[in-house]
Amino acid sequence: MTKRWQVDPVQVDPGHPAIREAADKLRQGEPVAFPTETVYGLGADAGNTEAVERVFAAKGRPADNPLIVHIADREQLVGLTAEPNELSKRLMDAFWPGPLTLILPVMPGAVSPRVTAGLSTVGVRMPDDPVALALIRASGRPLAAPSANRSGRPSPTRAEHVLDDLSGAIAGVVDGGATGVGVESTVVEAGTAGVHILRPGGVSAEDLRRALPGIAVTVAGEMNAGADPLTAASANQPPGAAAPETEAPKSPGVKYKHYAPKGALTLVTAREEGARTAWINAELARRKAQGERTGVLAAEERAARYPAADAVVVFGREAEPQTFARGLYDALRRFDEAGVTFILAEAVDEAGIGAAVMNRLRKAAGGRVIRLDDPTNPGE
Repeated sequence: MTKRWQVDPVQVDPGHPAIREAADKLRQGEPVAFPTETVYGLGADAGNTEAVERVFAAKGRPADNPLIVHIADREQLVGLTAEPNELSKRLMDAFWPGPLTLILPVMPGAVSPRVTAGLSTVGVRMPDDPVALALIRASGRPLAAPSANRSGRPSPTRAEHVLDDLSGAIAGVVDGGATGVGVESTVVEAGTAGVHILRPGGVSAEDLRRALPGIAVTVAGEMNAGADPLTAASANQPPGAAAPETEAPKSPGVKYKHYAPKGALTLVTAREEGARTAWINAELARRKAQGERTGVLAAEERAARYPAADAVVVFGREAEPQTFARGLYDALRRFDEAGVTFILAEAVDEAGIGAAVMNRLRKAAGGRVIRLDDPTNPGE
């Protein structure tokens, strides 16, 4: 049976009875879900291989997909990683605690080899959430924690999402309410050539450039400068979406299909809103005639423009781009609740947090992208 511990994030500390009980479960090798500022994570003692294997089993996670290790204090890096370089330290100063994961050289034997997927590096972050920090401190151990969902499903931003996917498969979930950022952390590697983003997330490339003036910031899969972000992606290989199959990925979330609802989702891009709206309504009508239950993932400003859909789910407002990240995964799960089998999703502006939102939408779509401005991809 999976236990649910409800806590008030404003009044939580390592001595809270629920936190102590959850920490006891972690020390016993049981996986426990907990909130962070990004999404809910499924934690295990990073040094306990048997506990980490329980996380992989509960999620159905591929063995070559590494885990991020969560710490509560920078002192926990001692013995966990080699001494970080100066650029990594600057990133810690600027963004920890927060939604930034750093790829660092791991010390031999510091964590289970299942955490690193056999690599010589490990992803580490310090979450900006009082419940997460209290639980890590109470457990006394760095916690390896992927998102607390079945592998491939939309990540959980509420305790209910965790229970929908993992009830009966984990010891418990610490319910600290809805998460704030809504998409996973940004994963970066800092070296002599600058900062390389392996996975976009809660810290944008623009945020990194502002914090590190004069330092090069590059993005995995980035096209040539000036490339149109709406048409740069191939339907088979979206930017930053997949590592070559022969390589073990340094970051989670870059190799496999992720974040997907049960219905088939297709992302639709276009510069001209009217053309996109007309195409989406026509395609919805065609699919409905074929027996599909249809849905549209849309901005609040355009939700009323899709009368052909059986379900229109709003996931944010263009006037507040951060709401797209905060609402994305909950919106994808709502299509499942409505029994939708065919979904068309509006693309969003890729500036700032929009890059992370589009990365997740491309992954949720499994590479299905209709680019109405591209004559070679007319939207069949």
